[in-house]
This record gives sequence, C-alpha cells and structure tokens, in this order.
Amino acid sequence: MRRKPVSEWTMDELKEILKRVRMALGEEDYQVMNAVVETLSYLTHLAKDQQAAEIYRILGSSKSEKTRKILRVLQMESATDADTASDPGESDKPPETSEPSSAPDDQPHTAGSKKKVKGHGRNGADDYKGARQIRVSLESMKPGDRCRCGKGNLYETDDSPLVRIVGQAPIQADVYRLQRLRCNTCGDVFTAEAPEGIGPEKYDATSTAMVALMKYGSGFPFHRLERLEGNLGIPLPASTQWEMVRDGAQLIQPALDELIRQAASGEVLYNDDTSVKILEFLDHDRVVEDPKLPGRTGVFTTGIVSTRERRKIALFFSGRKHAGENIADVLAKRASELPRPIQMCDALSRNLPRELEVILANCLTHGRRYFVEAAANFPEECRYILEILGKVYHNDAIAREQSMTSDERLKLHQTESAPLMEEMKRWLGKQVDEKLCEPNSDLGVAVAYMLNHWEPLTLFLRMPGAPLDSTIVERALKKAILHRRNSLFYKTQRGARVGDLFMSLIYTCQLSNANPFDYLTVLHRNADRLVREPAQWMPWNYRATLPSLVPASAAN
Repeated sequence: MRRKPVSEWTMDELKEILKRVRMALGEEDYQVMNAVVETLSYLTHLAKDQQAAEIYRILGSSKSEKTRKILRVLQMESATDADTASDPGESDKPPETSEPSSAPDDQPHTAGSKKKVKGHGRNGADDYKGARQIRVSLESMKPGDRCRCGKGNLYETDDSPLVRIVGQAPIQADVYRLQRLRCNTCGDVFTAEAPEGIGPEKYDATSTAMVALMKYGSGFPFHRLERLEGNLGIPLPASTQWEMVRDGAQLIQPALDELIRQAASGEVLYNDDTSVKILEFLDHDRVVEDPKLPGRTGVFTTGIVSTRERRKIALFFSGRKHAGENIADVLAKRASELPRPIQMCDALSRNLPRELEVILANCLTHGRRYFVEAAANFPEECRYILEILGKVYHNDAIAREQSMTSDERLKLHQTESAPLMEEMKRWLGKQVDEKLCEPNSDLGVAVAYMLNHWEPLTLFLRMPGAPLDSTIVERALKKAILHRRNSLFYKTQRGARVGDLFMSLIYTCQLSNANPFDYLTVLHRNADRLVREPAQWMPWNYRATLPSLVPASAAN
C-alpha cells in the first residue's frame, strides 16, 4: 500500500490518528504531538501559498531582520545539513558557527567610530528629567565654615543624589469642603473662600493632559482608564474623558496649525500610511464610498515627519486620503521661494503628491527587506547583498556619530559607499542579463525592485542631506498602530481628528526631547496667548516663552 505524502493528510485525519494513540502516548505527550500537527497544518497552508519567508521566520523562531541573526540561522542550517549528510550518527552535535564578517548591526569599529561602553544598566539621577528637584542642605554647616578637623575650610562640591520613586494615580482629585455659616436670625449664608489658584472648573488642565497622554500617547483606551480610576476611588467615565479631550483639542488647535505650517518648510519630509477603522465610514463592515473620492474604499492614517536643521515635526492625518494626498496638502503651505524638498517614502505610487514637485528618495530598508524575505531560499545570494548594505549603513552610522555636516556626510558616502553600490548594481544586472534567477522567484522580485527604483534608492550618493530610509516615519506610525490595537477604531471622523492632533503634539514632543505632559498642560493654561503667537508655543521653545509672560503663567 502506497503511503500518502504528508501534505495530503487532512487535519481531521491526523486528529483521528492522534485520538487512537492518545492512551498510549499519555496526556503530556499527546498535547505536544497535537501542537506539532497543528503547526504542520499551518506550514502546509503557507507552503501552498509560496510564503517561504513566513515559514522561515516560524522555524527560525525569530522575526528579527538583523543581518547578524539572519546569516547566523542560515549558517547553522547549512552546517547542520552538511553534518547530517556526511555522518548521520553525528547529527545531534551542535554545529560550529562563525560570525559573518560584515553586517549592518555588527560592523567592526574603525577609526573615527565610537564604540559603546557597556554600563551597569541602572539609571542615574540625571536621567530622571521629570522628577522634582529638592535641595537638602546641611543644617550645621555652610560653605566657608571651618572644618571640624581645625585645619581647613569647607567648599561646595558635587551633590550626593538620592532617588526615591513614588507611585500615584494617573488622575487624582481634591475635594475642598468650604465651610458655610448661616445666621439664625436673618438667614444670611457665609461661605469660605476657595484657596488661591483654585478656579471654578472641575477638571484642571493637568487632568486633560494626562487623559490625552494615556489615550493617544500610550494607547490606553478610555474604558480601561475608567476602570483603573474607579478602582482608585476616582470616578471618571469614558464619556467624560472624551469630552475632556474633545474640548481640549479645540483650545490648542492653533498649535497643530503652526506645526503644519512649519513642517511645510522642511528640508526632508518622510511619509507613509497604515490602515485605520472609522465607524462613521462603515456600513455593515463595508466602507461607504465618498462621492468626492469615487472608488476609494481604503481608510488610512498617514504619518509625516518633517526635518529641518535637526528639528523634527511629526504629523498624523486619518481619513480617506492616502499619504500622497496628505503630504500634498502640507506642501501646499510651503513658501514658493523655498527650493524643492526631499521626499522619502517607499515605492508605492500612492505615497507621491500628484501636483507638487519633490526630489524623490526611496527607502533602502524596503529594498533590503525583499532580500531578507528571500534569504530562506537563496541564502548565498542574499548574504552578498545584506553584507554590502551593512557596510553602507555602517558608513552612515560613522557620519552620525561624528556629527558630520550634510556635505561631509555626502563626501563620505561618495568615497566609501558609492563603490559598494556600483558593485551591487553590476551584480543585480548580472542576475537579470544572464538569467541567473527566475523573475517570479523571491530573489527575482528583490532584484527587480532594486533595479527599477535604483535612482531614488541611491539619492544619498548625489544630494546632501538625503536619508537612506524612512525608518523615522515608520516609528512614528507605531503611535497610530498602538491606538488601533488597543482601542480598535475611531467612532467618527471628528474623533479621528482629535486623536491626530494629540498624537502629532505628543510625538513631536518626544522627537524634541520635551515633556509632553508638561507641554499639553502649558498649552491649555495659555490658550489665549497661543492663539495670538502660536510660533512661540512649540515643543522646542515654549519653556523659553514662559518667563516672559506678565503676569507670570500659572504653569510655572
């Protein structure tokens, strides 16, 4: 009787076999074999769809795209295969592996590059930038006093820091019980005055800032914060939280408008999309077409990061428009006398603005990713490409560590990286000209992508300031993805705009090393001044604006 191939066994047949041998296996071994069968079924499904890269990641137990890890796994697999073929009895011995000579994350440190010193992993007192700084002086001594030894005088030296971490609820409440007295003759009632600085509003600016930061900065859904605060004895309904951020967003809208205006003047603009669900656009889980955009069924959150003179601005836009249309709206506010900006994105056509001219740069990491996905089937070919790109990225790291100017960085890449990229281009062309790889294979697709987009992929070799990849905007979009994973959707377009506003301000603060909680609080307390001079209330300069206020801002 001919035995069926493993791929032809159905899941039900395999489950039935397991049931028959369950008693012989024992419960613990049965659970292990059951997991093996389910994994086999899933891998078979992937194999039928030719998803070799996904199978490779599952079997390798790693989703890392680092060259070191990819090549190490491939080397271990090839060594294991060689050992098994030469001596089956030795197949249980672990293969000896050697580190690849060059990879983007473990390049040898050359002269001019800085080697990181491994520390103890603990945070020093200076790392707690948001902590209250409390000065404690010696009670019986001061600088200039005679020392107890009788021979010398005391002088000021470095403080001895003592860090104490305390816990507190995200939202706290104070109940002021104002005493009231009533005259037993005339009936007049006298009520105590509230302490100075306590206004009539129930919700302080700090509470709105914290709710916005929890929701749009840390992905904490309203209902989850409601449960947390309820457990701590502070009722804060989800509907109330929405009203707080909705009204707060209206107050600080001028800050976002100014960010957009300044972002339009950027030297380099990065953009990308991710999906988002807005219930207002859905009818029975199907997107209702917009009459203004016929045929458009996608709903997106676009991330845009604009850089200029080392200043970074992050913007988010959620709705029916895709990345190219949103960046066109931003660039429409750009001053006409400014030169064309560099736009960095992946090669999707929807990322490009239709009407406006930009200097296009494509993401080299996206091109590299195609070879990472093909590495399972074409290890040696992909090793060659990944090692070359590792050297290019190493050169860029040197420029970053040495704080080179744009012109110095360009010269470095033209000297060190250009020969590497030309060598790669010749190799890619050879694969096509000599038909060394199938066009429809993983490797063929990777080669075609690099050759088809070679000019925008290598703009960093010709133009000062051109980046290698769009990693910065992909990191920014993690804010939107975090919100999507936790809150799942926006209910309305208005809710999406509120989320975009707070995400834009919060992530720009992070890019500017500013405290987003402090920034949002200050904006709410100075909303009237923000309307008049929005440029003075940006994350990088609002602290310098506060001392000039007359009278002094309550935020101080």
